[in-house]
Amino acid sequence: MFDPDDLEEIRSEKRRWEEETREPTVERFGEREERFTTDTGGQDVDPLYTPDDVADLDYEADLGFPGEEPYTRGVYPTMHRGRLWTMRQYAGMGTAAETNERFNYLIDQGSSGLSMAFDLPTQMGYDSDADMAAGEVGKSGVAIDSLEDFERVFDGIPLDEVSTSMTINAPASVLLAMYVAVGDRQGVDREELRGTIQNDIMKEYIARNLYIYPPAESMRLITDIFEFCANETPKFNTISISGYHIREAGSTAAQEIAFTLGNGIEYVQAAVDAGLDVDEFAPQLSFFFNAHNNILEEVAKFRAARRMWATIMAERFGAENPKSKQLKFHTQTAGSMLTAQQIENNVVRVGYQALAAVLGGTQSLHTNGKDEALSLPTEKSVRTALRTQQILAHESGAADTIDPLAGSYYVESLTDGIEEEAFDILDEVDRRGGMLDAVQNQWVQRQIQDTAFERQREIEEGERVIVGVNEYEVEEDEPQVDLEDVSEEEQRAQVERVQDLRESRDSEEAEAALAALRDAATGDANLMPYIVDAVKAYATVGEICNVLRKEFGEYQPGSV
Repeated sequence: MFDPDDLEEIRSEKRRWEEETREPTVERFGEREERFTTDTGGQDVDPLYTPDDVADLDYEADLGFPGEEPYTRGVYPTMHRGRLWTMRQYAGMGTAAETNERFNYLIDQGSSGLSMAFDLPTQMGYDSDADMAAGEVGKSGVAIDSLEDFERVFDGIPLDEVSTSMTINAPASVLLAMYVAVGDRQGVDREELRGTIQNDIMKEYIARNLYIYPPAESMRLITDIFEFCANETPKFNTISISGYHIREAGSTAAQEIAFTLGNGIEYVQAAVDAGLDVDEFAPQLSFFFNAHNNILEEVAKFRAARRMWATIMAERFGAENPKSKQLKFHTQTAGSMLTAQQIENNVVRVGYQALAAVLGGTQSLHTNGKDEALSLPTEKSVRTALRTQQILAHESGAADTIDPLAGSYYVESLTDGIEEEAFDILDEVDRRGGMLDAVQNQWVQRQIQDTAFERQREIEEGERVIVGVNEYEVEEDEPQVDLEDVSEEEQRAQVERVQDLRESRDSEEAEAALAALRDAATGDANLMPYIVDAVKAYATVGEICNVLRKEFGEYQPGSV
């Protein structure tokens, strides 16, 4: 980018500046820290960046233009100038009726997409009246036992006019089938259904532990979903390959994208091995990243991830369709960065994290409520979180030009550094036999745990400042905050609903559908049509998952 003679002159001038200008000031006054690093300590941050730090940058090969390879500057030609990111707010209150009420509230407040949270029993494939569900019904999201609940959630919400993201993994096939069934009941053409299922079981093995089946059987369900959606629901994203929970577990920024893209490689390879054409299903893949506090590191992370995925899809899998090489991603602000102390500070944290996501070119965004360190967010805090996005969109100017931090010596250097570190991690994963082997051998989990341990040590020893927690603390009474809660009465009512459903449905139809699914699971047929039939017969989440539990078994991980 720069003439070699010009670069040599810049190097010489920088040495002069360091000796004559910077060093005397540092000797006299010092600096705040002896060493500055990126947020997770992955890279040193130099005092000053110059053209010398990006001397090897090839504009066309490394940056290019928005909508063109290598997609560093964005996957679409107009990015947010043409269409703002989808503004999602996570919602999933205790009951289906409450969730419907919150969804309608968010739509009225200007939300352009719905994001659905499920309670732990649903995420683990249990009905609300199962022994394992006791005390957890509706606690971390909405309880979904059957299509009846799903119909109640989307009552009055036309599925051809909204995009819905569902944070569901092990039983993703069942919840997707319910969404398709509701669309069918509403008369919506399946080709018009829009949204995303998370469907990322590798991340569960790594970070969250909300898995049911062993890896091979889980991969079968995922590739069945790829094939079904490519044929039936081409506008629906079949997977949201999630780095969010990997980062929440304690990873660095580079580990987040390395392990996430590594999981993506595993899914693509499984689908190719199952006989699917990469350019048929890859355009429906999507990703889900975390937005942490260090704005510039996060922007660089998003840019590096786009460039890496384009390279991976072209070089590893021979993808030719440009859409197969475009990394499209949703972002959620960092829940692990929220504090119970001085919770008003969380509004500021979320604002900065959202800014990083927008500057980094996200396709959709969820902003956390300030009270999510304590409970499900209230209506008021959800509105403030949504207004944060709307202010960014309409008042900040951050969305008015594409990739506005491109060309920054620091951001470009940081982008290159994160990419290099992430590819080094992927090389190590390959040496260990790929992500599935590295996860089953607990290597990935240990890398994240080591990073999380070091971060916690830094906080406890005061090396890392968390405002309001270990610095700038105030003496205050227990905060007076309105918190959402799910009562025991509401939980009992949900249990009664699923029991009443089993009494009132056509039992022969439900049993026949479950038997057909059981037979299909013993062979190699695509299971999605059988699951759709089962949910339409009002078979429950637990009943469907139990059929597959019996045929597939349950995953038992080794100890870390």
